[in-house]
Amino acid sequence: MKLAIIPARGGSKRIPRKNVKPFCGKPMIGYAIDAARRAEVFDRIVVSTDDAEIADVARAAGAEVPFMRPDELANDQAATVPVIAHAIGALAAGGSAPSLVCCIYPGVPLLRHDDLRRSLAMLEDGTSDYVFPVLEFPAAVQRALLREADGRVRPMYPQFTLTRTQDLPPAYYDAGQFYWGRAQAWLDGHSPHTHGRAIVLAADTAVDIDTPDDWARAEALYQARQTLRSAA
Repeated sequence: MKLAIIPARGGSKRIPRKNVKPFCGKPMIGYAIDAARRAEVFDRIVVSTDDAEIADVARAAGAEVPFMRPDELANDQAATVPVIAHAIGALAAGGSAPSLVCCIYPGVPLLRHDDLRRSLAMLEDGTSDYVFPVLEFPAAVQRALLREADGRVRPMYPQFTLTRTQDLPPAYYDAGQFYWGRAQAWLDGHSPHTHGRAIVLAADTAVDIDTPDDWARAEALYQARQTLRSAA
């Protein structure tokens, strides 16, 4: 069984009620659920939450909420892997034991369902525990600068000060959208970053939404994409 788990707790601090806040006219979590449904690869789409309102919104959008997440896994310190492992265990106890599990974060309005399918194909064709999306840094990280309180700067990596940027390998960062993984890897506590492979996304297909400015930028990107689709 292929399972989508969307972890959506109710205690967002930087953007209150982030997971159900309207984004371009629809609750934010609805975009993750829609992408999972459009991918057409999941046997079940489950939301793990501690919040009754999120549960109601998720069900209305077409997801299941067969259990409520315990408080100890719904605080600011709760990491993703144990949250997903708990969900797998709760579902297995009810008779649904998945083989492949995709954790899809709830704040991903730019998520493309094709990327979910592309990552699944890589996971099924390889031997890694996980596959997840990354973005390329817009500048060479090897030429990064450290800035002191008085404004003075120094190279973070002095050995690359004289290296041309075109001679440096590209570096990538986690796009923060989803992780496809083998169920046993989640249960064993393996980290996607040390047991995974990655697909590379285009720069305009993911944005980290942590502040009101991030939210506004994401809405602008989403609206621009919709305009391009309408014109095509």
